[in-house]
Amino acid sequence: MMPMTENPTSENMSDLKEEVPVKFIHLRAHSAYSLLEGALKPEALANAALRFEAPAIGVTDRNNLFGALEISEKLSGIGVQPLIGVTLSIRSLDLPGRDRHDLPSIALYAQNETGYLNLLSIVSRAHLEGDGIEPPGVTLEDISKAGEGIICLTGGREGPIDRFLGSQNKAEAEKTLHRLRDIFGDNLYIELQRYGLQDDEEIETGLIDFAYSHDIPLVATNQSFFESEDDFEAHDALICIAEGTYVREAERRQLTPNHRLKTPQEMVSLFADLPEAIENTVEIARRCAFRPQKHAPILPDFVAGDGGQGEADELASQARAGLEKRLADTPPATDRETYFKRLDYELEVINGMGFPGYFLIVADFIQWSKQNGISVGPGRGSGAGSVVAWALTITDLDPLRFGLLFERFLNPERVSMPDFDID
Repeated sequence: MMPMTENPTSENMSDLKEEVPVKFIHLRAHSAYSLLEGALKPEALANAALRFEAPAIGVTDRNNLFGALEISEKLSGIGVQPLIGVTLSIRSLDLPGRDRHDLPSIALYAQNETGYLNLLSIVSRAHLEGDGIEPPGVTLEDISKAGEGIICLTGGREGPIDRFLGSQNKAEAEKTLHRLRDIFGDNLYIELQRYGLQDDEEIETGLIDFAYSHDIPLVATNQSFFESEDDFEAHDALICIAEGTYVREAERRQLTPNHRLKTPQEMVSLFADLPEAIENTVEIARRCAFRPQKHAPILPDFVAGDGGQGEADELASQARAGLEKRLADTPPATDRETYFKRLDYELEVINGMGFPGYFLIVADFIQWSKQNGISVGPGRGSGAGSVVAWALTITDLDPLRFGLLFERFLNPERVSMPDFDID
């Protein structure tokens, strides 16, 4: 879990243009958290930001915010503002030739804390309401219910506007643009990308016409999935792994060497004819004043039965009952007193460190998994040293029989969040 802050770095981004002589900021980097697609580790993003002398960098992983905290910590630690965003797949748009696995996407950014909370809500909906076969995604109607505090880019080559223009359907492109404008208002930007593809110029002409006729600002981006041209071949193999295809196949998804993390100078040169599109990357960075930060874990309250018992009493009750069942299957000569003495010691430590709820929560989903035919491990790592875990059937190894130490898992002298390995 993480709290929010609206002070991204020690630098005040509202004064970015005046304080930092920067012309272009990357907005569309894909980290390795864009699973089987992005190949930029947080360290690589940080190093690139330092190399480019960039005051900010935007990350828009596909349909997830898995890396938001780690990337924010990494970038802000070196004085670079993280622009937290997501590449979000859109459902229910009738695009010609589109199968259910080829959804168009837009880019959304958290402008402030409200926007970040809305992003969390939208991304969660994208995953929870799918059928498990079609990729995660939401409808524009879903987004309209949670659009406050969010900046939207139309998605570039993968976006619905570009896709409609590419299929010669200007009317649907304009209709979709109006829908986005209704949702985001002045927080909408028309996204331009130049990869040297066959129909780049034709689509871009339509986008620029829309921008000027509807008074919507342009912004230049470059979806960056890897660091340099030297990484292209390896990244192409990664795409093949993701798609279940072979490098030698012609009819497959392919990116280009231009999908690298280009230098700001390259981008300024590439869009020399549209300086406002470059300048708007800085404008977007100035408008985003948010990053998540770490804080201590917040565990949900565990309520059992009628809720009459607190967590500590509930844990003691379940653990003692569970240990009785475990010992019923041990030889008669087993020293029951030793087991219950160890149990009481562990319960004292667990309660003293404030983790009874954690044990109850883990026991709850482990027991449910076993009852529903979902495999879990018998006990791996330091958690196997806990008699309480054994009594709750979190683990299936008798720690006293094997001489395992509870202190390797929880130690009052080294307070840290417990972590059961359940595989």
